[in-house]
Amino acid sequence: MNTTLSNEYGNIVIEESAISFIVANAAMTCYGLVGMSSKNTTDGFFELLRRENQTKGVKIKVEDNKLFVDLYVVVQFGTKISVVANNIIDTVKYNVETYAGINVEKVTVHVQDVRVQKDA
Repeated sequence: MNTTLSNEYGNIVIEESAISFIVANAAMTCYGLVGMSSKNTTDGFFELLRRENQTKGVKIKVEDNKLFVDLYVVVQFGTKISVVANNIIDTVKYNVETYAGINVEKVTVHVQDVRVQKDA
């Protein structure tokens, strides 16, 4: 689903993949987030996505130039889930509105798993 913005010079079409990329990268900058998780689940198992596949953990829907975002994430053990989720919501909303110029109506964070993050 593409988003079209209009100005006095013409139209700007923003692809869904570009919005998903902005959302995933914004979320990954947040403290307490281990990574994105696949939104398709079978038997309750969730796959932690690699960096190149992070957009598969993002589901977006555009209605009347308002964006609805669903994020599927894995958070770090020992962090307060509500604080991490609120930080993700604020960061995603700010980045999408700043870089894409699209009003974010709602960001929903689905915490799929909690894991101990290993230091590299």
